[in-house]
Formats: sequence, C-alpha cells, structure tokens
Amino acid sequence: MRLFVSEGAPGSLPVLAAAGRAQGRAELLISTVGPEECVVPFLTRPKVPVLQLDSGNYLFSTSAICRYFFLLSGWEQDDLTNQWLEWEATELQPALSAALYYLVVQGKKGEDVLGPVRRALTHIDHSLSRRSCPFLAGETESLADIVLWGALYPLLQDPSYLPEELGALHSWFQTLSSQEPCQRAAETVLKQQGVLALRPYLQKQPQPSSLEGRLVSNEPEEEELATLSEEEIAVAVAAWEKGLESLPPLRPQQNPVLPVAGERNVLITSALPYVNNVPHLGNIIGCVLSADVFARYSRLRQWNTLYLCGTDEYGTATETKAMEEGLTPQEICDKYHVIHADIYRWFNISFDFFGRTTTPQQTKITQDIFQRLLARGFVLQDTVEQLRCEHCARFLADRFVEGVCPFCGYEEARGDQCDKCGKLINAIELKKPQCKVCRSCPVVKSSQHLFLDLPKLSQTSSVLLCYQLAARVEEWLEKTLPGSDWTANARFIIRSWLRDGLKPRCITRDLKWGTPVPLEGFEDKVFYVWFDATIGYLSITANYTDQWEKWWKNPEQVNLYQFMAKDNVPFHGIVFPSSALGAEDNYTLVSHLIATEYLNYEDGKFSKSRGVGVFGDMAQDTGIPADIWRFYLLYIRPEGQDSAFSWTDMLFKNNSELLNNLGNFINRAGMFVSKFFGGFVPEMVLTSDDQRLLTHITLELQHYHQLLEKVRIRDALRSILTISRHGNQYIQVNEPWKRIKGGEADRQRAGTVTGLAVNIAALLSVMLQPYMPTVSATIQAQLQLPPPACSILPTNFLCTLPAGHQIGTVSPLFQKLENDQIESLKQRFSGGQAKASPKTAAGLTTAGPQQIQALTEEVTKQGNIVRELKAQKADKNQIAAEVAKLLDLKKQLALAEGKPLETSKGKKKK
Repeated sequence: MRLFVSEGAPGSLPVLAAAGRAQGRAELLISTVGPEECVVPFLTRPKVPVLQLDSGNYLFSTSAICRYFFLLSGWEQDDLTNQWLEWEATELQPALSAALYYLVVQGKKGEDVLGPVRRALTHIDHSLSRRSCPFLAGETESLADIVLWGALYPLLQDPSYLPEELGALHSWFQTLSSQEPCQRAAETVLKQQGVLALRPYLQKQPQPSSLEGRLVSNEPEEEELATLSEEEIAVAVAAWEKGLESLPPLRPQQNPVLPVAGERNVLITSALPYVNNVPHLGNIIGCVLSADVFARYSRLRQWNTLYLCGTDEYGTATETKAMEEGLTPQEICDKYHVIHADIYRWFNISFDFFGRTTTPQQTKITQDIFQRLLARGFVLQDTVEQLRCEHCARFLADRFVEGVCPFCGYEEARGDQCDKCGKLINAIELKKPQCKVCRSCPVVKSSQHLFLDLPKLSQTSSVLLCYQLAARVEEWLEKTLPGSDWTANARFIIRSWLRDGLKPRCITRDLKWGTPVPLEGFEDKVFYVWFDATIGYLSITANYTDQWEKWWKNPEQVNLYQFMAKDNVPFHGIVFPSSALGAEDNYTLVSHLIATEYLNYEDGKFSKSRGVGVFGDMAQDTGIPADIWRFYLLYIRPEGQDSAFSWTDMLFKNNSELLNNLGNFINRAGMFVSKFFGGFVPEMVLTSDDQRLLTHITLELQHYHQLLEKVRIRDALRSILTISRHGNQYIQVNEPWKRIKGGEADRQRAGTVTGLAVNIAALLSVMLQPYMPTVSATIQAQLQLPPPACSILPTNFLCTLPAGHQIGTVSPLFQKLENDQIESLKQRFSGGQAKASPKTAAGLTTAGPQQIQALTEEVTKQGNIVRELKAQKADKNQIAAEVAKLLDLKKQLALAEGKPLETSKGKKKK
C-alpha cells in the first residue's frame, strides 16, 4: 500500500494517526506530495490524502482511509461511530472549514473564528459528559475519535480556541493529543508551524460558503431547558418533594477508619512532600489540595474514606539542607515537618493522618519488601563508578558535588543536573568537581550497589521460571487502565517508559540518612529514596493503625487513588507496582493515578532563593483567606496542560465569580427570606418554569457528580458557578423585591421564588464543601441547614429547607480585592524587591535576589567551616570566633530577606 499525504493538508492528520495505529499490520509506504499533484488518475482536481491499495484501487476520502486502517488493526464497526462520522461530514466540516479559512487566510481572530464552530464543540462536550465515557463511542478509542481529533487539531492546538467551560472536550482532546501516533501526525503535517502550516493549502481551496442562517447564538442554558423531557421533569420534581426523608442514614464514625466489606472503600494518598523545603502553590495544588477535594467529596458520598499523607524525610536533599542550616538531619526533619503540617492545617487539608517516613515502621516494611524481592531473584549487584571525597572519607551523592557543566560550561552545576542548560549530568562527567562539604577535589572510585532487576527473567527456589517484572507490570496495567480514571498524562508517561523498555534501577545510595540495607556487605549504605519513599504510604498507615494491612494488602476491597504532579508518575505507576508485584504479598496497587501538569508563577517559575512566587507559609500573611486561595488554585488547576498563577486573574475571579456571582446570589436569597418573610422560608407553589429550573439544576448537580467521580476537579467547580448563575438569573427575571409589594398572587410568587432560591443556596453550600469548606460551613450556619443535609450530597436536588424553616443571620461571604492591594502583593512576590524597596511587616526593607543568594552561600560556607572545626575538636576560642561570624552572617541574611531578627536565646555576642 502507498499513502500519499501533503504537508499542510488538514486531512493528512487523521489518516497518519490512523496509519500509526495500524503500524505493523501491513506494509505501507508513505509519500509526501505537493498540494497541486494529481495522485488519482481519474480525478480532475488534486486530492490528498490518498491511499493506493495493493489491488490498484484508490481511497481518497479521509474517513474511508481511516476506516481501512482501523479495520486492519482489528476494530469492529458500530452504529454510534457511523453516526459520529456522518455528523463530522455534514455538521462539523462545514463549520470548521469556515473557521480555519477565517483564521488562516483572512487573519481573523477570537469570536470571528470560534463563532462558527462553538455550537459543534459544545455538542461534542455535552455528548462526552452525558455518556461519562472518555471517548466518543465508549470506553475505548474508536475511528470516530481519530477522525474528529484530526479535523479539530489545527484549531484546538491553540488553547484560546478551546473554551475553558468545555471540560469534557478538553480532556478528550488532550488524551488523544498525548498519544504517540497523533503526536507524530501533527509533527509531520504542521512542521512546528502550528495552524499557519495550512495556509498554502487553504489558499488554493475555494472559499467556504457562508454559514449565515445555519448558526445560532450560543445559549446552552436556553437550549438545554428547551430540550428537557416531561419524564426528566417529573423525576426531578418527585425527588424535590421527598426532601430530607430521601437522604440515607449517616455512616457511623470509625476510629481508626478501616475497610468495610460490601462498601466502597476509598484509600487516598497525596504525593509525600520533601521535608527539606517549604511547599509553594504549585506543590499544594499538585497533590494535597487536589486530593483533599476528592477526599471531602468521597465523604459527602458516604464512601468509607481514608486520606493519608506525610513528609518524605530521607535522602540526599535532607542531608544537604542539614549542612546548610547547621543542624542534624533529624533536627531538619523535625523542624520542617512542623512547618508542613502548619501550612496544610491553614489550607484546611482534611488528612485523616499526616505522618512521616523516619519511623521504625518504615524500616520494617521497606526491609521486608526488599527481602522478598531478594529471595525471588529480583535484586542484582553491580559496580557503579562514583566520586569519592578522600578528605571526608565518603562517596558523594549527586547533590554533594559541584563543578563545571560538561555541556555549557556553567561553573556551579550540580552532580545530577545543570541549572543553566537544564541537562542531566552524571556526577563523574563534571569538570573540576568539588565536594560541597570541604571543597576538595574528589576522585572516581567504584562502589557496589543493589539494583531492582525489572527486565530480568529469574528463577524461584523451586526452579520454576518467574516471568519478568516488566511483564507483570504490563499485565497489571492492561487490567487496570481500561475503565480507570488515570489521567491522560499518566497513561502517556507510563506507556513511554514501557515502550522504551524497563531497565535495572539502582536502589541503594552511599549515604547515612536513610533506611538501612539489611544485607551483608551493604551495611554502610541506605535505600535510594525513590525505592522506599512510596513505601512511606504503607508505613504512615501503619503508624495510624496496627491494622494497616487491611488497607494495603486488600486489593479486592480497596480503591486506591493517588494524587501527584506528573514528575512522580513513574515511581507510582511503575517502580512501586514492580516492587509490590515482585514481593508477591497481595499488595493493594493504585486503581486511579491522578497527575497534574505544572503550575507556574506569572510568567516564570517559583523560586524561593530569588523570592519569586507565593509559598505556603507566605499565603497566610497576605490577608487573603485560605478558602479564596483554595478556590483560585482549583479554578486554574493544571489538569490538561500547564497553567499559571496570576495576581490580576485572581483579583478578577474573586470579584466576578465569588463576589458578584456566587456570593451575590447566596446573600440575596438569604436576605429576601430575612427581609420579606421574617426569617422563615415561605410556601412554594412551583410553576412549570420553576419545575424546569429545578430539573436543570438537578442535571447540573448530576453532571457535577459525574465529573468528580472521574476526578475532573476543575471542571466540577464550573458546575457550582453555573448553578449560581442560574440562581441569579432566576431572581433577576422574577424580581421578588417588586412582587412582594403587589397583590396576593404577586406575594405568593415572591415567596416561591425566594423559597426556591434559598434551597438552591443550601445545595450550593454542600457542593462547595470540597472546595471551600469554611465558606460552606458559614453558609450552612447562616441558613441553619439541618445536619443530615450538611454531610450528604445526594444525586438529586432536594428541598432541604421546607416552608416554615427558620434561617439565621445572613451576612456577606466575600470581600472585594482591590487593585492597589493586589499590585502590592504582586510586587512583594516578584523577586524585584530591591528596585521598589517595599516595606515588610516589621518595617524592614529587603535586598535584591543576587545579594540574598550571595549571603546564603556565605552562610553555607561558614557553616561548613564551623562543622569542620567541631569535627576536628579545634580550640574552643577558635570555634567561638567562627560561630560568631556565622551568627553575624545569618543576621545579615535575615535583614536582606526582610525578616525580623529573633531574640538571641544564648549568650550575647560581645
């Protein structure tokens, strides 16, 4: 077969992606031709793509070519896929052709481009949402997905043309775009030029006929209300009328929380933060805050839920931080564990237990897993060349070495990576290496280490062949991934690791601070942190309850959700499962791996040393409540792609979505009850319009459930704001403040509108609980919401505040953020304090980042000198003099950073 494609021809995208999917099923030659070349001899006009079959026949319809490749790969046709292909040809293509022509040929932008296709995009989004499936025709990718993705990719690869509110479409598009055949197709056709690569091709095409008359305004609320069935309305009204009596009984509280047979047992972990630093906003949204939303939602669903986390305390980073601060590793861990716990407590993270990895349980469980792997032949020994400092008499871990980068010549490159060029480095490749402790030049020497032998085919003691760990992992993934809620980036990362082949992984390090290796000849080594850090979840649970195995050796009854940033995916999706499968002890493995992309800060990255960005311990000093931080971080949660924190956008979202939309509606609903009806919910006589609104809110609530069950946290937040907007529109249209002054019928109407509105507010208070727990509790207190309604979120909109219910005192929920306030905060966290010289809370001024960095390095060097003198048991007067220098440098650094000086607890320096 021969496939003819053309650079810049939109139809080439889906056929190349489909061809990649069928790779290896038949011999295929791909030829790139010009857009003017006539490939099919009997066509009067040039046409690409074209597939010439071995029989000599031609296929020159994009859908037909893609269908042929899918059939080659064993795909079976179905009616739903055929319906999508018909819709793509008759509805999507005319609209999309116009949009691309306006954008590429005529140079139009914004709504001029998006307008023609908005209706089609909304249709795809609604179809995906209502079916609650990741793909158009079901749980697996079909022909329809590839054809529609290929058609849409030139436009939607620019995020500005993928509306934020279309969350299901966004997730679907990102899932497909991350697949290797689709990525290769995009690179081949668009040549890194984006949509402009289509210009030569589109300029030669006839101008699309006007879509005028076909397009309608985008009013999804009106459209959805108009298409409600009588059955949907009847079901929603019946549920509403049952009210609180339809709520299930509350689950009894357990302590400790343990799995219960026959119930949905949900075990939730968030990636263990390194203890040696203060988490920034990106760290917080990437794991603990996202997991907290899902944990709170799980409890509202009455699922048996345990949420765990803790600080990751072993490893090189901790030893390095201890050296910098002149403390022992244990003292560093104790200090920063408290800092982490305080930050998460302020952010209202609802851990059932927040532990740490420096415990006897961690040693016991890690060594047990290691011994089981060793006994089954999955551990091998090998020699590794490393740098050794003869002066310190120790092998140097990567972060204990600095030198000249072999790639770019940067003089302060670390032993694992160069901060300037970003390239990974093997420490022995550094030029002019130096030990960070004593600054002497280390030498290259060999050291024996242990490896987890992922690809090895080993034998058991009974001489029966064990199949490869890699094969076990692949088999487990084949069973786990279909129907699971692994995020698209997690699936892509895992597949790329498997595609490249798993390699033996070193599991030991020449350090002192870590879990000891229980093997003769390796007594001076510890386990590498990536091997035993994920075992920390088990040991933290063991410190929570001695019945920890009921959670971690119970895969039949436990659903494990693990939250992290994408850089942690290999360790949770490959390394720990490999260890657990190899240990053969019935461990619970991750069911749903939820990974975010990265959160940036304004136009760059967070940097503690340069004073750029907001870190967890700083957020509480801004005067902005924790729930506002939670809301904004979740609103911009990097679910499908990197996102950025922006002070200006935070101001806008607070003032528009929270103050003017959500807060305005809830406050008005409560105030109308207080002002017009003496604080008692009035009688409600629902009209057909009220019933339709009630049904629409029920459907939006069910959509919220569907999204959170799939852990699409950001998208579910939009459902809350959508319901609030409906409530505001409802009040605005019905004007109860006017009707209350009219006749009996008008007053009754005012009562119905007020009663329905305050019940919507009550529903919103529960839906908000996973996102803004303090605001949620405040609303529920103001409305005096009955306790059962506060703790359970049903799937239908219920009347939880019946007529006669007395509410409490209503007050505003949110405060406006002012421009000067935000500008001040923006400047404070920009890293440019030296230029503006802003005053700190203590009236101090801060220095520039370069001066702070220089002082930080001086403190580190002086700390090393003091430690060296103490180790050598030097003269006390000499030590005292160097300690005095160190204290003086620390004071200079504190002043430079704008921190108040602490009162000395020891003797004053003379």
